[in-house]
Amino acid sequence: MADDDLATLGPAAEPRTTPADRPAHGTGRPQPGLGGATTESRLPATGPAGHRLRWILIAGLVLAALNLRPAITSLGALLEEVRDGLGMSGTVAGLLTSVPALCFAAFGLAAPRLARRFGPGAIVCAGMVAITVGVAVRPYAGGTGGFLAASGLALAGIAVSNVLMPVVIKNWFADRVGPMTGLYSMALALGTSLAAALTVPMTDALGGSWRTGLAVWAALAALAVLPWLLVARQRRAAAGPAADGAAPTAETTVRITSSPTAWALAVFFGLQATAAYITMGWIPQIFRDAGVSAGTAGVLLAVTMAMGVPLSFVLPRLAARMRHQGPLAVLLGLCGLAGYAGLWLAPAAGAWAWAVLMGISNCAFPLALTMIGMRSTSSAGVVKLSAFTQSVGYLISVPGPLLVGTLYQHSGGWGLPIALMAGLMVPQIAVGVLAGRDRRIEDET
Repeated sequence: MADDDLATLGPAAEPRTTPADRPAHGTGRPQPGLGGATTESRLPATGPAGHRLRWILIAGLVLAALNLRPAITSLGALLEEVRDGLGMSGTVAGLLTSVPALCFAAFGLAAPRLARRFGPGAIVCAGMVAITVGVAVRPYAGGTGGFLAASGLALAGIAVSNVLMPVVIKNWFADRVGPMTGLYSMALALGTSLAAALTVPMTDALGGSWRTGLAVWAALAALAVLPWLLVARQRRAAAGPAADGAAPTAETTVRITSSPTAWALAVFFGLQATAAYITMGWIPQIFRDAGVSAGTAGVLLAVTMAMGVPLSFVLPRLAARMRHQGPLAVLLGLCGLAGYAGLWLAPAAGAWAWAVLMGISNCAFPLALTMIGMRSTSSAGVVKLSAFTQSVGYLISVPGPLLVGTLYQHSGGWGLPIALMAGLMVPQIAVGVLAGRDRRIEDET
């Protein structure tokens, strides 16, 4: 089956234009499908049916985004209880904090092939099912091995959905890449914050069992299955013989590893993910060691994470209107450097300001997603770029939190770890400028 099946969710991507002709906000006319048959002949892009499907996709996008982090952050809130309940060693618990990035890298690589075979809508639907089953089963799987296996199933569903969300946006909302990426990023940040904030209170309200507190998030994942079932059914009904017989074009032969922009995006994604994981894992401890109470340290982390909710909606809209997103990467990086400088000089005295600055800096994630959607001219290119960027990026992010912990343990303070965090922000700014240039991977390969 040709790569143009990646476009069967909706209208094809923008036609290729020269930089002088391309609108700053990335709009463009629908073009024929990558294999020659127009995507409009496969799915209703206009009329009542098309409008209904677009609204279903918007609902599916939001619900999927809400479910892409609770499996991780809900576990973090109850990790001590899980360790005690399963008799989990400290080494295994430490491994558990690195498993998400490893799964995102490994399973994300499979997303393009699966999407070509079954269509992105069907794979996202399967991803939501995997999250539902994994989250529901893992507290009752019996032992550490079963818990890890069920967590892996949920993380596999998150990984493939992570990769395919940009191509869904590119397919169906080619003239609204910024706003839709903003909506998706905002919902993702909201899901992250809600799971971190509500897991413990819900656990107490439901009887105090950590198993119930983890499993309850499966209900939200099950809700997300419904719109994607409708999208997958619509895709199967609309796909015709043209989908199977289409001939590949130059769009499907992009050598992603030959693109400097793809590598710049992958490194940028990896470094921002490193900063985010370090923030989530270690910032509360930095504040506590500076004399801030445990409760206040938790609130400071919540402030940092909550900054992503409004900014994740605004930033992609702004980025999509710019020809070069490098200045935004520089601005976010400077906020991160200022936050780290504050943690070094006066961690307790300016704690609230440092929390806000780091929250702004962490919004490099929605910026990276927006650039993924803007750095290719086709949906096939976007899904390849998304898989490459996220898989390589998450691999890059694995050592960061572990290295911070090691430096803290052996140095006895936070000077060296904070220096490492600030040092990593410098190359993040540099590759962000390279990734933000107004060019497409097809032009480079």
